[in-house]
Amino acid sequence: MNAPAASLTPAETLRSALAGLLDGLPPRQAAQAVERLITTYRGATPTGAPILRDRADVAAYAAYRMPATFEAVRSALEAFADAVPGWVPGDHVDVGGGTGAAAWAVSATWDGKRPVTVLDWAEPALALGREIAAARPALKDARWQRSRIGAELTLGSTDLVTVSYVLNELTAPDRAALVDAAAGAAQSVVIVEPGTPDGYARVIEARDRLVLAGFRVAAPCPHSAACPIVPGTDWCHFSARVSRSSLHRQVKGGSLAYEDEKFSYVAATRLPVSPAPARVVRKPQIRKGQVLLDLCETDPSLRRATVTKRHGDLYRAARDTDWGDAWPPPAGR
Repeated sequence: MNAPAASLTPAETLRSALAGLLDGLPPRQAAQAVERLITTYRGATPTGAPILRDRADVAAYAAYRMPATFEAVRSALEAFADAVPGWVPGDHVDVGGGTGAAAWAVSATWDGKRPVTVLDWAEPALALGREIAAARPALKDARWQRSRIGAELTLGSTDLVTVSYVLNELTAPDRAALVDAAAGAAQSVVIVEPGTPDGYARVIEARDRLVLAGFRVAAPCPHSAACPIVPGTDWCHFSARVSRSSLHRQVKGGSLAYEDEKFSYVAATRLPVSPAPARVVRKPQIRKGQVLLDLCETDPSLRRATVTKRHGDLYRAARDTDWGDAWPPPAGR
């Protein structure tokens, strides 16, 4: 028997709604659609044809990608929420939001209903997003609006703008215009990109523009100074665990019940912030009697900290610390 809708988490509700989209669509057809779309999105040049051709394309791609986008954006938003305790966005604009994964993530991070607008150029994605949102009471009244994303974008005043997995689809001038539009309209901006060197570079480019516009970085960085990573030597990214559907396993040929979504992000705001004293920027290494933590600190600098059994409670906290967490952990955690 299925669990009552009221007892499901937002992530479970989303997975259930997405599974319903594939009813009647042969699994192999869904897998082929996802494989074609992945190839198209990774292409270096435009194909000249619509990427999402019809509802079947959108449904298959949403079922495949939306849970990972949701988990990545939610991870970024939770780090942001920790840095602005007590603040709750009064309204939210999701730029390039497609089927609305970031809108779901915002509603999972902050309770309650708020005006939500999802902007995207692809009408089939917006239509499907509206359909899926019926399963989430906080999103039932969201506006799904077709809009060009880039230099022609205009935004009205809003508390929060999210831009997730969008900058990689834009030219450099359009990326700059989008970030500037968000900075001019919003109190807070959260940008998420794939956790690759190129994705990190786009995040740093956006971060620099936001800081120049007067924003403070709330997360992941413990400072608003320049990133201490030397360009070309490394990149800052994090990981979110995602439950894999049967479609995921069919497309990727794997058997695990989960996968890890790598992402880079910046959360910046005009609000007063209490950023983490330091951020764990690599997966902690747990060894006999010690834990090695790679940290980004307020200096700004990168440092490896060794926490041993001699540190008592701090050692026990280090063993429970995850990649992307604040360090030391906030009191009460």
